[in-house]
Amino acid sequence: PPRPVAEEEAAAAQRQQDELWLSQFLGRRRAAPPPPPPPAAASPSSARELAVEALGLVARLAALCRALRRREAEGDETGWAQAREEAEAARRELREVVRPLREPGYREALRRKAERARKRRLRLQRRKQEAKAAKEEEAARAAEREAKIDQWRAKCIQEVEEKNRERELKAAADSVLSEVRKKQADTKRMVDILRALEKLRKLRKEAAGRKGVCPPPSADEAFENQVESLKTLLKNRTELYEAEERALRVMLEGEQEEERKREMEKKQKKEREKLLQQKLEIDSKLFGDPDEFPLAHLLQPFREYYLQAEHSVAALIQIRHEWDQYLVPADHPEGSCIPPGWVLPSLPTNDTWATAVR
Repeated sequence: PPRPVAEEEAAAAQRQQDELWLSQFLGRRRAAPPPPPPPAAASPSSARELAVEALGLVARLAALCRALRRREAEGDETGWAQAREEAEAARRELREVVRPLREPGYREALRRKAERARKRRLRLQRRKQEAKAAKEEEAARAAEREAKIDQWRAKCIQEVEEKNRERELKAAADSVLSEVRKKQADTKRMVDILRALEKLRKLRKEAAGRKGVCPPPSADEAFENQVESLKTLLKNRTELYEAEERALRVMLEGEQEEERKREMEKKQKKEREKLLQQKLEIDSKLFGDPDEFPLAHLLQPFREYYLQAEHSVAALIQIRHEWDQYLVPADHPEGSCIPPGWVLPSLPTNDTWATAVR
């Protein structure tokens, strides 16, 4: 059956009242603020950007505050209201910018990340220094190997040169002595021929005596005189050749000795030049290069102090006495020998020190 008209009107009126109440309720409620953006991840770079942006906004707010005071002093209400709106907008923007910085745990997370970054930088720097030290150590080992190889090569070359020189000297001695020995051989051969001649005459004289033929005594005397004369001549020649051989041997030995002495002097000269060059390099490292450092006279007192032992025996005795105070037995675990030269300073450990040293 159809519903009564009164009930329909009552339902419509109730619905209108409900809609009005709902609209009034919704109107009284504030509009919900938009959800805040998620906080930025804590990192030194983002914190630096936020700080720069916040400082810019603070400067802008300070400028707007000065403008507000000026408008207020001038009585410009319109300009003051406009400046106030801009200041409020800047303040809200500043609040939004610094909001991540006020988040709980943000600063602690930022500190942890900054500490990790610092440790990472130190670790990378330490690895770089270790790699550099390893590279320098490898270069030093390579240089040492090269030096040993060069020393071994120089030694081999020197030995070969000495052998060749001795061979040449021996060949020269043989060539020089060959003439003397040839003459000595000729003299000996002549002596042998003379002896054979005496033996042959004796045999022929005996054969002639058996046949009844006897030479006159004058012939024997003439033969003996001639033989003695030849023997005397050969003896003089032999003594002369022996004297020549001895003189040649002494001369060759003297030349060899002179050659060895020259080689030794040349080697000592090279060693002295090398030591002098090392001393100049060490002095340059300690006191600076005199050609590049124009104020060398300022370092003269220091040079005189450190080099006083080279010019004064008393200073040498005093310095040696000070060193002798630290003498320990040879088997002492912490004992070390006196340095033979200057104790060079250690290499710079950072760039600032290196720039100061340079």
